[in-house]
Amino acid sequence: MTSSDLPATFTKGFHDEEACRKMEYRQFGATDMKVSKVALGGGTLSTLFGEFDEAEAIATIHKALKVGINYIDTAPYYGQGRSEEVLGKALKTVPRSAYYLATKVGRYEKTYDKMFDYSAKKTRESVEKSLKLLGLDYVDVIQIHDIEFAKDLDIVLNECLPELEKLVKEGKARYIGVSGYPLKVLKECVERANGRLDVVLSYARNTLLDDSLKSYLEFFQKQNLAIVCAAGHAVGLLTNRGAQPWHPAGDEIKQLCQKAANICKESNIELGKLAMYHFMQLDGPATYLVGMQTRHLLDMNLSAHYSGLNKKEQEVLQLLKDTVFTKSLNWEGNELECYWAAMNKKK
Repeated sequence: MTSSDLPATFTKGFHDEEACRKMEYRQFGATDMKVSKVALGGGTLSTLFGEFDEAEAIATIHKALKVGINYIDTAPYYGQGRSEEVLGKALKTVPRSAYYLATKVGRYEKTYDKMFDYSAKKTRESVEKSLKLLGLDYVDVIQIHDIEFAKDLDIVLNECLPELEKLVKEGKARYIGVSGYPLKVLKECVERANGRLDVVLSYARNTLLDDSLKSYLEFFQKQNLAIVCAAGHAVGLLTNRGAQPWHPAGDEIKQLCQKAANICKESNIELGKLAMYHFMQLDGPATYLVGMQTRHLLDMNLSAHYSGLNKKEQEVLQLLKDTVFTKSLNWEGNELECYWAAMNKKK
């Protein structure tokens, strides 16, 4: 699964060859891609996660690519196109051969009534808009975003997926994936798609809080899917800074993560680095996707990958596992409940 050879994305004159040889590349399911173990998430390339400096974000994207990260994931929902727009600006000066890019369809606006649309018409419009914002002729992966919010999976499988297959035939995308939070919904979708999917993205399911992805890995692997393991920081919860106000987790989880952050702050340690290290220990996923909007965060996450943790950090991580994160917790259902309650009010 791993290879120390330079990947097909290595581009002389652009990449730092020494850094790229240091990076680990893994086979991306049954595709023709070998991707970096660390991938760049586009969720933080907007104000979705707080303050945002576009120039610093672009510098971070450039540095990440030059040192060997070759897989980027974004979505129209991230900043309502802002993430794709920023990536488009950054990628203008980057050879198209130097990276793989994934975006999504299905989730769009902040307001509930315009948040989700899995219709064929909207799917095509979304891909065309994404390509324009990104400044690209094609994306490597197009994913159906947060499929649990569809009224039922029939529209995902009978409208959205066939339209994406047409777009693949037209050369506007190469591979198709799905993403979502409830693992059982991802499994059902994969089973019903019956070999028509190439990629599955699971987020915040392999963290200090929640290890439930482990029990689904074998199933996804048997389907020959490329597994993208995302959000090792549990969408910002597992950082000293803490999550944004919109985070769907309940108070129990938020208080637990705050307790962990306070322990880290007292030891002058960043919880995010511990979370990143823990996140990448699971064997099976092709890549570990993490949002990074500054070069400082990029360096910290790469340090966790390449150098691991120092003795003090190891001790604090073990303390957190022994005293704070003692059981698996998640926020499954919270967002869905709010969404359908809001939608039913509009009827």
